[in-house]
Amino acid sequence: MKHFLSILETPTDEVVRILARGRELRGKQTDVLKDQTLAILFEKPSLRTRVSFEEAMYRLGGRSIVLGQSEVGLGKRESVEDVSRVLAGMAHGMCLRVFDHTNLVKMAKVSSVPIVNALSDLAHPAQALADAMTLADEFSAGDATRLKGRTVVFIGDGNNVARSLAVICGKLGMKFRISVPDQFALSNTWVEKIRAAVPGFDFASSSDPMEFLAEADAVYADTFVSMGEETGKESKLGAFDGFQLNDELLSHCPDHTIVMHCLPAYRGTEITDSVMDGKRSRVFAQAHNRLHAQIGLLAELMGG
Repeated sequence: MKHFLSILETPTDEVVRILARGRELRGKQTDVLKDQTLAILFEKPSLRTRVSFEEAMYRLGGRSIVLGQSEVGLGKRESVEDVSRVLAGMAHGMCLRVFDHTNLVKMAKVSSVPIVNALSDLAHPAQALADAMTLADEFSAGDATRLKGRTVVFIGDGNNVARSLAVICGKLGMKFRISVPDQFALSNTWVEKIRAAVPGFDFASSSDPMEFLAEADAVYADTFVSMGEETGKESKLGAFDGFQLNDELLSHCPDHTIVMHCLPAYRGTEITDSVMDGKRSRVFAQAHNRLHAQIGLLAELMGG
């Protein structure tokens, strides 16, 4: 694995190794990446992703340099390929959060060092790693290879988070269900792409938020309006009327069902306080697993 651009492009055995490495190094300080530098560039705001990658480098014995978008001007001040070539000669890896996924692809083609997708319009693979780690902590004593047969029900937009979560569920043998208004569902093209890469991918979609709750091991909420989609926000929110994860919806889930959310959460919109702060919630454990997943990822990608 030279780069980490999506879960779809990452071999299943490598996904498993990343998760196992993150669990192995959880809570430890090592020198796996001693004297190595990660260049970090975010075009979008970040809390969990930035802190988790910076802290991960510190705990692995390395360091990070955070670059401001205004000083780099990715694709504006200079071409994305030239940015990639320059950073590859000065850092040991790059971590980028971008509006346009194709910029990551362009950079990866000319980079001699690993590139990590810290979120793009297409995918959020770093989040999916933390999601899988959280599910493994809950249902299989931390072993991601024993999650087969579990069901994750995602209630919300067919966005970058949903795409990455769907793929990692498929690669780990979990069932993926999504409840979403038809106009915001995962595209047939994307679903078929997963099926081609992951034979046996168990997927179903419904416009009824109640349909899959009875089979949920985990029910997962996300913002209905992603970063950069603020235009037309009210119309989109109207389409998601009835999709809020609240006590009524949760009452239709099995007693063991846990609640997940990738954050940031718009409390009172896609999820209520009582659910997010309730005893079934693993939202903040999930957020903390961003650090441990990133440690495993960087250790595997940059440390060998």
